[in-house]
Amino acid sequence: MITADYLVIGSGIAGLTFSVKIAEKYPERKVVVVTKANEDESNTKYAQGGVAVVSDKENDSFKKHIKDTLIAGDGLCNEEVVEMVVKEGPKRLQELLHWGANFDLDDKGVFDLGKEGGHSEYRVVHHKDITGYEIERALLARAHQLPNISILPHHFAIDLVTNHHVKNIQSEQLQCYGAYVLDQKSGEIFTIRANSTLLASGGVGCVYGHTTNPKIATGDGIAMAYRAKAKIRDMEFVQFHPTALYEEKGESSFLISEAVRGFGAYLRNKDGVRFMLDYDVRAELASRDIVSQSIDSELKESGDSHVYLDCTHLDMDEFKKHFPNIYKKCLDHHINVERDWIPVVPASHYLCGGIEVNKKGQTSIDNLFACGECTRTGLHGANRLASNSLLEALVYAHNIYKYLCKHGYEMSDVEIPDWNDEGTTLTKDNVVIRHNTQQLQALMRDYVGIVRSNERLHRAVKHLDLIYDEVEELYRTSKITTSLCELRNMINVAHLIIGQSLERTENKGGYYNLDNVKKM
Repeated sequence: MITADYLVIGSGIAGLTFSVKIAEKYPERKVVVVTKANEDESNTKYAQGGVAVVSDKENDSFKKHIKDTLIAGDGLCNEEVVEMVVKEGPKRLQELLHWGANFDLDDKGVFDLGKEGGHSEYRVVHHKDITGYEIERALLARAHQLPNISILPHHFAIDLVTNHHVKNIQSEQLQCYGAYVLDQKSGEIFTIRANSTLLASGGVGCVYGHTTNPKIATGDGIAMAYRAKAKIRDMEFVQFHPTALYEEKGESSFLISEAVRGFGAYLRNKDGVRFMLDYDVRAELASRDIVSQSIDSELKESGDSHVYLDCTHLDMDEFKKHFPNIYKKCLDHHINVERDWIPVVPASHYLCGGIEVNKKGQTSIDNLFACGECTRTGLHGANRLASNSLLEALVYAHNIYKYLCKHGYEMSDVEIPDWNDEGTTLTKDNVVIRHNTQQLQALMRDYVGIVRSNERLHRAVKHLDLIYDEVEELYRTSKITTSLCELRNMINVAHLIIGQSLERTENKGGYYNLDNVKKM
């Protein structure tokens, strides 16, 4: 058993920001960060666009940023939360600068601001087209300077330790005492006991297979919280990024940043028609839900597999300066953006719902906090405004830090049992895991995608039940492996997305159900 003051599950911007702040404040306290891949592997690393922050006070304002966020959220944002996050943004950005993050400047030495879909002004602070990578680099560098932070890469959090595991607990209020963790290299499962546990485990993109997220985005934190009986909300609001690079022989994964459309790129169908003008007056700069649904409509009508992003009319020297990574990636795929259109298709990108938290980052379970994409804060409502996610993570990591500075918790001396895997054997039937993973992802793409219907959702329930039964039987009889746990977590997440989709009777933001249109 490892004992820590703070256990952080996830090493992206949310988890590392909290870890650095609390470790700086209390050098005598121990912070343990658990991450299932390399320490820098997270959704943060792949964030291209940037951080939406009001910094140009002459042309922009908090009021404008708040309004843009509320419009994107389609009436389901918590306005108090939106105001808090937007107004806190400049302070949190200054902390990133203090920790060594670099952002692009113009010739006058001020931020070279980008503009993305749904934004009324240029306000996105960025580092070329690899902003997340730069933030991750700076945070890890600072974390390594603090001796009271221990980062455990290749360690997989299996389940939270709560009242259900601990003996002689009389309280009916659920409490978290840490987590059971798998050392993926040794195969050992051990307990990390902590006074406070923070879930900062990222998103769920891999539930759909075709995703802009890395392979680690399997919804682990949400699934663990769900099994621990935490409140989960708004899971139907899966945001699909309109422009992932289409790859004929593989899954769409590489993101063509929203900032490229903000830079002036056009969406065209195979006939060269700039179709977004038919769907929204903002054309390519409409919010992501509208652009994704528009592309989906075009593809269903034409039967094509993808549309195109046309950059050929743009200032190519400036394009290469702003988007060097995208330019190189396209060349690697034999696409020269100076003369070729980029084939693109929507792919699952971001989850607007998740573990329900208050403004302090508290979940419905005592001593369990959550931050980042795994949470439902009320900021995004039915659809996230571009580049508000990194901002949200920074603000909520700070709020959790502030709360724990004032309300330190000393855990009672409870007895936590070791992980029990008696009667299990090491499975050699990995084909079952691989097959069920592919089945699950195909089910979610076909039945629970950009445009849904009640008939498709009910079919999804039936298919998911069959996968669930088979995987649960395998889980009961097999020794723990990462791939088995990830599949089990994705099944939990799929169940939540489908169930909460069926509960929604009105189309909002990123959620679009054909049957809801008929009711109008």
